[in-house]
Amino acid sequence: MDTTAPTIRVASLADAHGIFELIKSHPEELISRSLGDIVENIDRFIVAERGSTLVGCSSWHILPEIGEPQRASVEIRSVAVRDGLRGAGVGTAMIRTIIARVRPLHPAQVIVLTFAPAFFGRLGFREVPKTQLMHKIYMGCVNCTKHANPFTCPEIAMVLELPQ
Repeated sequence: MDTTAPTIRVASLADAHGIFELIKSHPEELISRSLGDIVENIDRFIVAERGSTLVGCSSWHILPEIGEPQRASVEIRSVAVRDGLRGAGVGTAMIRTIIARVRPLHPAQVIVLTFAPAFFGRLGFREVPKTQLMHKIYMGCVNCTKHANPFTCPEIAMVLELPQ
């Protein structure tokens, strides 16, 4: 088995199909994304690559705060690591890369809805009630095709505060 650490880098348009397939391979944990959506947001994707093989991806999205642009949040989305490589530090490296990439924007916080709270907890995120993330609920969860009600969705809401 190859134990070479993957390279973490900003995605390119050439990665779009690989990202699409990686997200699609985790239907229980991730909301599917169309290839068009991935292409449209490719500049907000981070990928992990081992050799020429895509082994992980993650993206980020800015959630504006109405009337207070300086209080915007960044949501981490579409975190996927190829089966067999979970627990090898790929996800951690991608999340740390995203946090470093968005920190200069000075968001109020980084948020995530996840089925892996222990993973994000190790990175400094803390669990919060979904009612604290109403901007996320209105911008994304309300259109979810997996659950009828965002408040009964089993994903855990988590926040990482980024002091200014």
